[in-house]
Amino acid sequence: MIAAAIPVGFFAGLFGIGGGLISVPFLFFIFELYGIDKEYLMHLTVGTAFTITILTSFSSVLTHKKHNAVDMSIIKSFGVFVIIGVVSGTIIASKMNTKSLVLFFAIMVYILGAYLLLVKNNNKSALPSFNLLPRLTFGFISGLISAPMGITGAMINVPVLRYFGYTINRAIGSAAVIGFIISLFGAVGFFISGLYKEVDIPLSIGFVNIPAFFIFVPITTYMARIGANTVHRLEKAKVQVLFGIFLYVMATIFLYRYFNI
Repeated sequence: MIAAAIPVGFFAGLFGIGGGLISVPFLFFIFELYGIDKEYLMHLTVGTAFTITILTSFSSVLTHKKHNAVDMSIIKSFGVFVIIGVVSGTIIASKMNTKSLVLFFAIMVYILGAYLLLVKNNNKSALPSFNLLPRLTFGFISGLISAPMGITGAMINVPVLRYFGYTINRAIGSAAVIGFIISLFGAVGFFISGLYKEVDIPLSIGFVNIPAFFIFVPITTYMARIGANTVHRLEKAKVQVLFGIFLYVMATIFLYRYFNI
């Protein structure tokens, strides 16, 4: 867990991803190794990942805000629709087919990664136009598909914000705030659902594993600040390419899991 927490935190700050894309696979294999009931293995993994990323995302947000890379005006309206999507996704998570969902995410991440690798970097200083309908649509979709997988939605929101004219740094900073909202409501949802089901999982409350929380949080929170500071010292075009490559790596991992579930 200590070894896993270091890269999880760093990439959370660097790319504004919250860390779920990395922590979910690590936690899944760790819990599986210790014989957690397979019926609730993914639930525990996702719930714990969300709980960990609450503080990781918050740390990342504070750092990005110092660099003036967070657009709070869009968060206020966009975030409302994200919350609706997260609540909906949490409710239906237990009914979803895991293998199909993994394949869907792999394909989607490949597409989003290709977009970031192909689109030209934009250094506009003016705020982009992001009207109500796209905010509602992308906000709801972001929350809906992020909830069952324990991720904070940056792999969707960063490309979306780039498409609507945000520079890569501002897109990452704003996506970090959206990720905080997703992780907060996602964690609460899986915590409550675990209590409702009255699950009996060692060293856990609801679908949150206590040792994992206390090991990951201090390390990922510290590393998230380092990652968030690092992104503002790099060239914007390089950060965008790195994020695209990172998405391709994660998509490949998801695709591998699809054929091995």
